[in-house]
Amino acid sequence: MVEQALREGHEVTVSVRDPSKVSVRHDLLWVLKGDVLDAKAVDEAVAGRDAVLSALGHTKSSPKDVQTRGTENIVAAMKKHGVDRIVSLTGAGVADRKDEPKFVDKAIVFLLKTFQGAVLEDAKRHAEVLRKSGSEWVIVRGPRLTEAARKGEYRVGYVGKNSGTQISRADVADSAA
Repeated sequence: MVEQALREGHEVTVSVRDPSKVSVRHDLLWVLKGDVLDAKAVDEAVAGRDAVLSALGHTKSSPKDVQTRGTENIVAAMKKHGVDRIVSLTGAGVADRKDEPKFVDKAIVFLLKTFQGAVLEDAKRHAEVLRKSGSEWVIVRGPRLTEAARKGEYRVGYVGKNSGTQISRADVADSAA
């Protein structure tokens, strides 16, 4: 997402726990050390921006509700600074009433509930925070993400309707633009 936004001429502020992991360098890029669970750090990252792109995810050491609590902090900062738009990435296991899951989709959700139930519940709660936020929001529900190169060919739709079970991170960034 960062590289694509920079290619399109956007100013980008990235808030990450470890800035040394951001390998991109650009005149329009500001990298802030921060934690999404620290409301002050989130406030600093959102101030003066037009929109928020969120790609929160779980790590082995993150709390089970990192996506929900982080999204609450982001929404609060957005309201404080008059930022109305947010695009948030989450997993395809977060259901939508327009989905028509096939057998493979149902099997994947079953496995998610069984082996990563807390992560799935957190993703669902984060979506509810956005629905209630009053913001202009979009949730990108990506299937399994890969490190493959950007193809520029992808399908956008509901689970079971013209969707697949994996996509490259580069194509997700492209589809979220």
